[in-house]
Amino acid sequence: MHLNPYGSYAVLLAASLANDWPDDRDAIVARTREHGMTMPFTEVPHDHARVRRVVDEWLTVVDAADDQARAAALNRQMAAAAAFPRLTDHDGEGWHLHYRDEHQALPEVLGAVISVGTALHLTTRGMQRLGRCAAGTEPGDTCRRVVVDVTRNGRQRYCSVRCANRSGVRRHRARAGDSGR
Repeated sequence: MHLNPYGSYAVLLAASLANDWPDDRDAIVARTREHGMTMPFTEVPHDHARVRRVVDEWLTVVDAADDQARAAALNRQMAAAAAFPRLTDHDGEGWHLHYRDEHQALPEVLGAVISVGTALHLTTRGMQRLGRCAAGTEPGDTCRRVVVDVTRNGRQRYCSVRCANRSGVRRHRARAGDSGR
């Protein structure tokens, strides 16, 4: 048996959904598959809109002003997604724990997986390991993509190499402009 911690893959899935919202339920399910989820999801009306609400609520954790606010928002989400952990053996994965009830609909499954995964990510890697792209904090830059820091050194601040380069060019130009005066 292995413990399925829902850590990095769950928070990366949430960021993927937040950064590039799928057009329909099938695309959400496809995204869950890309991030390693293999179980079937019970379909209910309005899954697409209900998953959007899960992601929007998760973004309150991303955008929290400090660690206490982040923990409070995440605790509310985990309480709303409360379910008994259960042993399962599906799709040849071997025995592992699921932090959700069997046969829950897609929004409830993702609410549980994303909240527990985010909690595990933040408590094992650090509360600062989730946020918005640092490029968006600079004047004139509109990037608001979510950054999940999974690096060894814990210093990922940009959503992409492109944003990091754009920011570096701005800093370089600012220094060159200051030295030319």
